[in-house]
Amino acid sequence: MFVSSEATILHADLDAFYASVEQRDDPRLRTRPVIVGSGVVLAASYEAKAYGVRTAMSGGQARRLCPQAIVVEPRMSAYTNASRAVFAVFEHTTPLVEGLSIDEAFLDVGGLLKISGRPADIAVRLRREILQEVGLPITVGVARTKFLAKVASGVAKPDGLLVVPPDGELDFLHPLPVGRLWGVGPITADKLNNRGITTVGEVARLPESVLVSILGRASGRHLHALAHNRDPRPVRIGVRRRSMGAQRALGRRDRSPEDLDAIVIALVDRLARRLRTARRVCRTVTLRLRFDDFSRATRSHTLPQATAETPTILHALRRLLATSMPMIESQGITLVGVALGNLHDDSAVQLTLPFGQATDGALDTALDGVRDRFGSTAITRAVLLGRDQGVSVPLLPD
Repeated sequence: MFVSSEATILHADLDAFYASVEQRDDPRLRTRPVIVGSGVVLAASYEAKAYGVRTAMSGGQARRLCPQAIVVEPRMSAYTNASRAVFAVFEHTTPLVEGLSIDEAFLDVGGLLKISGRPADIAVRLRREILQEVGLPITVGVARTKFLAKVASGVAKPDGLLVVPPDGELDFLHPLPVGRLWGVGPITADKLNNRGITTVGEVARLPESVLVSILGRASGRHLHALAHNRDPRPVRIGVRRRSMGAQRALGRRDRSPEDLDAIVIALVDRLARRLRTARRVCRTVTLRLRFDDFSRATRSHTLPQATAETPTILHALRRLLATSMPMIESQGITLVGVALGNLHDDSAVQLTLPFGQATDGALDTALDGVRDRFGSTAITRAVLLGRDQGVSVPLLPD
C-alpha cells in the first residue's frame, strides 16, 4: 500500500472538548478548573487536570483533588453543534476527512500543495480558523503516517502544533514512553515495564518474536510495526463502522447485581436502536469491565446469526455478565461497556429463524417509532424507571 514520502497527514484533536465548550460559552469559567459531570467526570479542563482530575473519575474523588473546581452539568446539544461546526471547517480544508470521534479526525492534505500550500501552513490556518469560527482550541499533529500524526498531536497538547519531518521520525518517536504506542494501555505498559522496556526505542530494538512471546501474536506484531513507524493505512472517507459501543462509568460505590443488570439493559437498548437506525446487524457482542484496581476484563460471544433485535443481544450480554459476577464481587466494578461487532448492512444478511419461532423485531420497530416521534425517554423498560441511565454522548453518524 502506498505511503506518502512527505508529512501530509494531519491529526486534529480538540482540547478538553466538553470543558472547552463550557469555558467558551461562559466567560466566568475561563482559566478556571472546570469539571463536566457531577456523578462521574465526563471531561475536565486542563486547569482541573493539573490537579489530577481525569475523565471517568468519580465526582467525589475529583472534588477532593480539586476543591476549587467549578462543576457543570453536561449540555450535549451544545457539544453536538460545536462538533458540526468544527467538521465543517475540516471539510472546507480538504475533502479527505476521516472522523474518529466528534472531537478528532484525520485529514489528508497531500494533494493541496498548489491550492493551499504546505501541510504545516494548512495546519496553522486550520487551527486559526477553528478558533475564530468556532471559538475552540485545537491541537494538530502533522506526519507521514496516521499513527505518528496522532502521537504528534498528543505530545503537542494542549493548543499546540507539531510537525514530524520524514527524516526525523524515529528520532522523535523512540525516546517516547511505550504508552504513546497506539493500543498500549496500562496492562500492556505494565507487562513491558516489568521487563525493563519503558521507551518506544526499546520496543523497536526487540525482535518481533520476543514481543509476540510477551504480548501475543496480534499485539506483538502490531507494536513492532508501530515502533518502526510502519503504518500503511490511508485516510479513508465514507467507511462504515466495524463496531459500535457504549459504556457507563460507575465511580467506586458498590453496585448490586440488579443495578448492573439495569445498566446493561440501558446500554443494550441504546446500541440496538443505533443498529436499527443505521440499518445494520451485529454478530458479536462484547462486555467490557473495569475494576477498582484499574484492571480490565473482556468477555465476548458470537451469535449464531446476525441480528439487530434487542432481546437477542440482551440475552447474550446477560449471560456474559453472569459469568463475570465472581470477578466483580471480589474486585469491585468502576465501568461497564458493551460493544457490538462484526457489523453488516441489514440488506446484505439474510435473517432466518427456525420455523414457527416468533421474532421481536416488529416490537423493536414499533418502540423505535414512538421514541422517534416523542423523544428517546418517551417509553422505557419498567426496570429502568427511576434509575439514572447515564449520559448519552454525541456520536459521529453510524
